[in-house]
Amino acid sequence: MVVEQRSWVLTGATVAIVAAIYLQCTQKALPGGDSGELITAACELGVAHPPGYPVFTLLAWLSLTLMPTLSLSVSPAHSINLLSSLLGAGASGGLCFTVCRLAGPGPGAVLAGWGFAVSRLCWQWSVVAEVFSLNNLFIGLIFSLTASFHCAGSATQRSKIAHLGALCCGLGLCNQHTLVLYVVVIIPWVLLCLYSHRELSVSGLMSLGLCFLGGLLPYVYLPISSYVNSARWSWGDQTSSSGLLTHLLRTEYGTFSLAKTDGTVKFSMMLQAQLDHCMADLSIPVLVLAGLGLVLSSWDRRRCVVPWLLTAMLLLYSLFFAWRANLDISRPLLLGVVERFWLQSDAVVFVLAGLGLSWTHSGLVTRLGREGLWSAGGWLFTVGILAHMVHSNYRECDQSSNTVVERFGRELLASVPPGAIVLTRGDLPGNSLRYLHYCQGLRPDVSLVDQEMMTYSWYVAKLGQHHRGVHFPGRWWDPVQTEKEDTFSLEQFLSYNTQRPLLACIGLPDGDPSWERSFSRWPLGVCDLLVPAKEHFHPEEWARRTHNIYNWTEPHNSFPPGSWERVANEEMWQARMKTAFFLFDLADRIQGDGKARLFELSYTLYKEIVETYPDYPPNWDKNLALASERLLRSGSLGHSPDSLLTCSIQHFSLYLDKEPTDPQAAAIRTAISHLLQERTRLRHSHTP
Repeated sequence: MVVEQRSWVLTGATVAIVAAIYLQCTQKALPGGDSGELITAACELGVAHPPGYPVFTLLAWLSLTLMPTLSLSVSPAHSINLLSSLLGAGASGGLCFTVCRLAGPGPGAVLAGWGFAVSRLCWQWSVVAEVFSLNNLFIGLIFSLTASFHCAGSATQRSKIAHLGALCCGLGLCNQHTLVLYVVVIIPWVLLCLYSHRELSVSGLMSLGLCFLGGLLPYVYLPISSYVNSARWSWGDQTSSSGLLTHLLRTEYGTFSLAKTDGTVKFSMMLQAQLDHCMADLSIPVLVLAGLGLVLSSWDRRRCVVPWLLTAMLLLYSLFFAWRANLDISRPLLLGVVERFWLQSDAVVFVLAGLGLSWTHSGLVTRLGREGLWSAGGWLFTVGILAHMVHSNYRECDQSSNTVVERFGRELLASVPPGAIVLTRGDLPGNSLRYLHYCQGLRPDVSLVDQEMMTYSWYVAKLGQHHRGVHFPGRWWDPVQTEKEDTFSLEQFLSYNTQRPLLACIGLPDGDPSWERSFSRWPLGVCDLLVPAKEHFHPEEWARRTHNIYNWTEPHNSFPPGSWERVANEEMWQARMKTAFFLFDLADRIQGDGKARLFELSYTLYKEIVETYPDYPPNWDKNLALASERLLRSGSLGHSPDSLLTCSIQHFSLYLDKEPTDPQAAAIRTAISHLLQERTRLRHSHTP
């Protein structure tokens, strides 16, 4: 009983301390990625992207109701970020209790719980509104119930724990389907144990099945929400059995795949990436202890059951995920998407490491005595490892002052013309604008229409009624077969809605170029204004309108690769030169008197922004060099030919210094050589 009490005290202390760390690092504003959509689904009581995440949605809705009344937050995003932090703290307690049950309370249990909590990935995804902290909690609960079931001393205890485990497995599958790869290992093991103890009966099996199905009941929320259809943002139509099954199986994303793409990644490359993550983020001592835990458990037949069960789960999950993860991890942003799913394996590694430390300590005490010495050594080792992990990860994982993605969305909404229809594309503009528009109530005069969602047959039928003033010329947009019955092209959609300003953020898909017949794109910061082709374009007026369109102060290149903050910052920086680029491209495509004026205006805009900022994207140098050279060929328009040549040479050279691997590097060096010769001839011709 004393050991059990100490286990609960240590677990409670772990949860409390981890919660304190997480809460001070929790992001107060909107995070990037799927967070905006998940928060919006909770605000609107709608359905999130497949498979729907009903448990997270309902818990998030509850936090929106409770936390403001407790004065714990000031925005919907902050409320649900806090919820994720608390769920993440609970997960650390589950891992700590697992080791306590299997090896007793001590430094090993603290290493398992706290080590997992302050590892980079776990910490990073526990302070923002995402489903991963809830998945970690279910993993912690399942591990602790597995350990308790293994250590249970009576049939009554085993039956009670088995029923709780069945319920927990069902609930966990209502959040993230990757948990099924652990469940398919645990369920046969539990049934085999019950059978070996002669405690498995038909009625008992039915009872366990009912508990498991009871855990799946939150999925009932999906058809209810879809039937009521009061949410202004929701994904899919779950009112029919086929629609519900499509959502649950993630058919629109690609069942058992991360994304709807034909891309593949080498199996070995994905496994190597996960191993690299373990070496870099979990640390060598933790991996050594995890291996030691497996070795030491093998010496005791009863002790080895749970560690090897966890190892089987880890291997099955890692191999299956490496097979099905179809994202290009050579791109930092997509690697960031993939690596979040390694958290499920990391939890196993830390439990094994905690067991390794605990059993090493008990083995040394048994053989050498001096329990106090080895106990002190174990605690010092654990504190050292944890201190190193906190020191290494705190700066990156402290998101308390991060407002980048929310400010990105606010700047976009502020720049939108009154009454506009905004065609969103991608997670960054789509999710940030949805959150601000639906949860924060910003810009009620605009309408947000998702380009990808408009290609699904359910979009117009379910959400069209919530887009007042938006006219859909068919049941869905088919970018490929625009002549099919009930479909429409992008040109038709735009033509039906010319009474309101039309914006595309970010860009338009390549599959349907029909809009080019009747419309033009004018750059408006990150977005593009879509206007009838017959409308006259005034370059000087447009340059004035888009000058300093955003109040953006983040330095260039100031966020780590693979982060949504970096993507948002890069979009804002590139928006500063979009008008200059548009004018340059327009000048390249026309003939006549206006050509030289467009080149001159493009050159002036490029030169102004390059001289304004000490650090800027490398492509600005290349673009300014090209604009300078084109202006020179068009007659200079009052600019000194020598200064234009010097500008072009200087910025082509700067570009090559920053981007030496550019495929056009050889051509650029040749151009520099010609420009130098031309400048030399020019100066010689002016020499008296």
